[in-house]
Amino acid sequence: MFQPLPLYIGLRYVRTRRRGFFVSFISWVSMVGVSLGVAALIVILSVMNGFESELRSRLLNLSSHATISGSPQQMQNWHSLASVARQVKGVIGVAPYVEMQGMLGRGGSLEGAKLRGVLIDQESQVADVSQHMVTGNFDSLTAGSRNMVIGAGLAWQIQAQLGDEITVLIPEVVGGTELRPRLWSFTVSGIFEVGAQEFDNTLAIINMQDATAMAGTDAPTGLRLKVADIFAAPAIVKQVSATLASSTHDNYTTSDWTIENASYFRAVGIEKTMMTIMLMLIVAIAAFNIVAALVMVVNEKRTDIAILRTLGLSPQQIIAVFITQGLIIGWFGILSGLVLGLSLALNVDVIVPWLEHSFGMQFFDPTVYYITQIPSEVHVPQVMSITLIALVLTAIATVYPARRGAHVAPAEALRYE
Repeated sequence: MFQPLPLYIGLRYVRTRRRGFFVSFISWVSMVGVSLGVAALIVILSVMNGFESELRSRLLNLSSHATISGSPQQMQNWHSLASVARQVKGVIGVAPYVEMQGMLGRGGSLEGAKLRGVLIDQESQVADVSQHMVTGNFDSLTAGSRNMVIGAGLAWQIQAQLGDEITVLIPEVVGGTELRPRLWSFTVSGIFEVGAQEFDNTLAIINMQDATAMAGTDAPTGLRLKVADIFAAPAIVKQVSATLASSTHDNYTTSDWTIENASYFRAVGIEKTMMTIMLMLIVAIAAFNIVAALVMVVNEKRTDIAILRTLGLSPQQIIAVFITQGLIIGWFGILSGLVLGLSLALNVDVIVPWLEHSFGMQFFDPTVYYITQIPSEVHVPQVMSITLIALVLTAIATVYPARRGAHVAPAEALRYE
């Protein structure tokens, strides 16, 4: 006979067709519930991973992976500092920058903007602005040209087009306390769009020589770094800072993309956590259905249990019988949910356009949203965690009904048979 005996009997109970319709219905509902819960978790988290990756990619298109900044005196010899930074393992690009806040005006429009001064021959080491140009040429930002490249959103706000002259207002502190505006004139020589409001609506790029003249200094604000592994940026920038401090005996201020964009990714992380909790409730509810189904099976099999106990099966073996039955129901649901979820998550780019075409709808209107397609990234550790939690929940759900079956008294169950 097939051994072990409890496993054999549990498998027979799963396959039997003599169960009542309602018991079978509850079992199928439990299996489908677990399957849909696992599939929904995998798909939703994969889509949110895709959105997080897309957001990170867009934010880092023009943002540096890390920055090293200091006083004008510290950054005076930035060429040698950049050479030292390039020697640190993991750093693949270094470029100087000047950053300040100002106002851009044209006609009756006046908008706040972040002005960034760069060297076009070195900026390509840390950001490829030219790849995102809508019109104009990034190489037009030559020294002394008074040319400016601005974001598409900012251009729309001040109604600026290629070749238009705009006024830049920079606040200047006079006498230590008095604040006085300084006006500069620039020509729009290009408009870029990266699909991130932080840049498209606020950023204006000029040549670093023009920026230092506006700031009243001859040194950059700091150095922008590009690293090979963006997730290692915090550790790498600390190493760069320590290396510079040991060679110059000065302390520098450091930052990285995880700090500058912390609010974005914290929000995404909270959303993913809440979605995981809510969708895991579906699996938990399905697990309670397994409890109900097994309790009804135990009531239906009271006579069988009594006979098995009479033939010598121990209470532990009876528990194993019903745990086997519950695990098969739950784990088959988990397996089917895993297959369904991965199939959907890996084919979102095919399924979503088909749904849009079939129902004549569009999930993301390109006139409203920067991201017009639903991205998806399947992370294996997440899938394994979902599967493991679902397995544990379904295993726990079998304990109470199985223990209830083990406590059936043989004499009481067979009294009227």
